Amino acid sequence: MKPLIVIALAILSLTACKKASDTEVIPETPNSTENAASLPEAENTAIGYRIGDEAQDFSLKNVDNKNISLADYPQAKGFIVIFTCNHCPYAKAYENRIIALNKRYTDLGYPVIAINPNDPSVQPEDSFENMQIRAEEKGFTFPYLIDEGQRVYPVYGATKTPHVYLLHKENGKNIVKYIGAIDNNYENENDVSERYVDDAVNALLAGKPIATTTTVAIGCTIKVQ
Repeated sequence: MKPLIVIALAILSLTACKKASDTEVIPETPNSTENAASLPEAENTAIGYRIGDEAQDFSLKNVDNKNISLADYPQAKGFIVIFTCNHCPYAKAYENRIIALNKRYTDLGYPVIAINPNDPSVQPEDSFENMQIRAEEKGFTFPYLIDEGQRVYPVYGATKTPHVYLLHKENGKNIVKYIGAIDNNYENENDVSERYVDDAVNALLAGKPIATTTTVAIGCTIKVQ
């Protein structure tokens, strides 16, 4: 009987070792809380518009206290929508170029529509009152709208100031044709070698494809709570 007992004990020992070994090589499955914590933040935010998307209209307060929407421009061929602000040094560096864009292209059918997306409770320099002051100081010839409640910029997907969205009217819809920076040198306009917005608008006016449809917007992050 003793040999049988010894054999039985050996079999039980091998089985136990195998189970222990199997347990060691099975990786732990993270719980649902760990999975949620590991998700990138971008997955919880709106992606915004992409090239070819239809941009929805909006109604926002201008510095003259009147509400402005894209529908107020029935003769326009499209729009140069620029998210910008008062305080950001990048936005300030581009102010004269934004004024020039509006001067060049408004009569050709592509007016500038500037929108301040920042929450003034986070960045007081970007309050509506300061927008009015800045618009008068610089002589803005285009609407400078406040995105009260920060409702419009997430729909577009803007992340910086300035951030450009070039729209083109097609069958009554405002179609996104270019997204990104104004040009390739915010520091010095005289050193600009690629004028992305100018090139895109000129291509639309000529009925040609836009060579560069997206670039990385360079500027300050949008200030929200």
